[in-house]
Amino acid sequence: MVRKLAYSVSEREHWISAAGGMAGILAVLWVSHLWLGSQGGVLAVASMGASAVLLFAAPHGALSQPWPVFGGHLVSAVIGVFCARWLVDNPVLAASLAVALSIGVMYGLRCLHPPGGATALYAVMGGDAVHALGYTYVLSPVLLNVLVIMVVAVVFNFPFHWRRYPQSWHRAVVESNKRANPLQAAEEKAMIPHSDLVYALSQIDTFVDISEEDLQRIYALALKHESTHPHDALATQLATETPS
Repeated sequence: MVRKLAYSVSEREHWISAAGGMAGILAVLWVSHLWLGSQGGVLAVASMGASAVLLFAAPHGALSQPWPVFGGHLVSAVIGVFCARWLVDNPVLAASLAVALSIGVMYGLRCLHPPGGATALYAVMGGDAVHALGYTYVLSPVLLNVLVIMVVAVVFNFPFHWRRYPQSWHRAVVESNKRANPLQAAEEKAMIPHSDLVYALSQIDTFVDISEEDLQRIYALALKHESTHPHDALATQLATETPS
């Protein structure tokens, strides 16, 4: 039997994520229109919609961090244009190869970002307006779109203290709080050593879209809940194991 975790995100978080997505795409289209004008041809790549979901609905995810967003889109855009021009007489093969190469290169550069695959695909299948851009497609609209939506993600997520985006900016603060907070220091003792986490993830052998910090936090909170609410933990276990 496959166990499923409850969908535990609050209603408040749903609407904050939706508002962030709206702000991000509005900014992308507005800035692109100002920069490129009505004759700009392609103002935005469709993959920005997918990036908005990651940046505003899953801001803590590894796939949502700045380097994956920036590197993933730009690398994929270059590959997409290359395939479109190299295999101009075979767009089906060009599109398939563009996505495949983008995945491989993003893995190699540690900038895996699923919307990057759509950026590569759009370079091939976007039609004459996109093809006419050539490698300019990488800078405008892709780079312009990426910079705008990343700036909005940083600014929009900042007021919400639980939305730590980008995560790297908050690590120093977290370490400082651990030293000042005895409770956090006690939780730290229960955490899994980094080497053990790396080993466990290598055994799964698939990409897990969660940071090590959040994995540790989830583990510590689960241990704390189990120690303070043993009956709740037992009831949850029994409910999970009972066939529906």
